[in-house]
Amino acid sequence: MQDLVQKVYGKLQENDIAIVDVRVNGSLASYIVGDSEQNHLSYNDIDLIFSVNLKTDEQLLKLKDLVIQCLLTYLPKEANLDRLSFAALTDAYVSKLVKVWSPTGDKWTLVTLSNNDGMNLELKFVDTMKRKYQFSVDSFQIILDSLMQFHQLSSAEMSEDFYPTVTVESVYGDYKEALYHLNKKLICTRSPQEIRGGGLLKYCDLLARGYTPECTVSHVETLERLMCSRFFIDYSDTQSQYQKLDSYLINHFGRDFPLMLLYLKKLLVVVNTSTVCLMGHERRQALDLISQMAYHVECEVERQRAVESDHFYMTYSQQNNKFNPFYDSYNYVHHHHYYSFHPTHAFYINPCLQHVY
Repeated sequence: MQDLVQKVYGKLQENDIAIVDVRVNGSLASYIVGDSEQNHLSYNDIDLIFSVNLKTDEQLLKLKDLVIQCLLTYLPKEANLDRLSFAALTDAYVSKLVKVWSPTGDKWTLVTLSNNDGMNLELKFVDTMKRKYQFSVDSFQIILDSLMQFHQLSSAEMSEDFYPTVTVESVYGDYKEALYHLNKKLICTRSPQEIRGGGLLKYCDLLARGYTPECTVSHVETLERLMCSRFFIDYSDTQSQYQKLDSYLINHFGRDFPLMLLYLKKLLVVVNTSTVCLMGHERRQALDLISQMAYHVECEVERQRAVESDHFYMTYSQQNNKFNPFYDSYNYVHHHHYYSFHPTHAFYINPCLQHVY
């Protein structure tokens, strides 16, 4: 990854894009800064921020191509580059692409490089961004410039007695308070209505991982109402809600289905008690969506338990004329429907399911 960062840095310089600094952001920065062993901190992907000065939106559009050009250098020598289009490479390696350009507001782009065997790499190129964090515990940023210069100027290896000094900041505004929240597993934020999606999914994620709100009960109720309102403003229909939630589950839980199930239960409770901006039928649709996804995840949890306890056998499937592994209740509740990749993808198999919680 160090080599890729250096290549992206060089490409930016070659294209006259001024670089302010490079930072580690998100859960990885929190993992490094906090007491990761005591609090069982973890990170899901690697977030890097390139702080840049963008003069035009054409430069913003060029950034994705610069990243792809860097990836080309890692292809085998025998690869026929003439037959590889930028579009094909983007489809193969880029799982998320976000561009924001406002002449008087935010200017940034996000390129997420997928990794089927591990963590994704998120490269965010930021000129201006009004809101840089969701909660105080994910507000840490580690500036890597001194580390990059060390590797450029010295061939010596780092040790406990020989290493460069890096700077850590908290964009929350109060580093000591943010670190206290992180180590005590407290949830605290400001103006959640400014966050896209309101921070609702991240908030329930923190609840599922054992974090507790730092504020009073009345403040928590107000906070949750604001988060729910912003989420349903940004994702106003069932399809967009499903896509956002499904993407969040895949990117933040992997195949940890017990934790995923706990998360969906937390989300269901918050949406049920704090949503005040929806009509009755819209609210029921949102609750149905979360309930059905939780139902499918619970079935996968039960299937895994059955495998682990050896209550697993081979059942002959007449539909596809081959043997498929099933366990009694899993086979019953799914009526011979099963997952090809991820349980939440089965949401549309049976749209008539009722609430299970």
